[in-house]
Amino acid sequence: MDKIEYRAVIKYLFLKGNTPTQIKDEMDSVYGDSAPSFTTVKFWAAEFKRGRQSLGDGERSGRPKTATTDENIAKVHQMVLDDCRIKLREIAEVINISKERVCHILHENLGMRKLSARWVPRLFTLDQKRVRMNISSALLALFRRNKSEFWRRLITGKTITGAY
Repeated sequence: MDKIEYRAVIKYLFLKGNTPTQIKDEMDSVYGDSAPSFTTVKFWAAEFKRGRQSLGDGERSGRPKTATTDENIAKVHQMVLDDCRIKLREIAEVINISKERVCHILHENLGMRKLSARWVPRLFTLDQKRVRMNISSALLALFRRNKSEFWRRLITGKTITGAY
């Protein structure tokens, strides 16, 4: 059950005139082990006694997260699409936000992770996995067949397959 729902039950029972002990006993009989603690029941009963109407959490002190905006998320996403080997520091300098915020945007908002110096989505489709496997197999076969040719192509940027 959600915190707000527990608070609603506590408020209802408090408004009926029950004490925190009675509220806790009632909630234990209905919810069993998932019932909130007595401290929680006592706290919210006291809040409602002081006249609180809201069941939600109040505003918290601290600095707001102004760097994680839709605009910044879009900018980071576009930069990664343009160059999947881009560094966190480079993104942070261009957008003028901290590296930690960039990392948070990449991991939490865009669902990406760093893989072999490239930013890639965490979950690949079956087709993407197949393409990556084919490319890796082609690279490995070229490396085993002719190491000097492999390194020459790698340095000059010539691709082994059209997809890579």
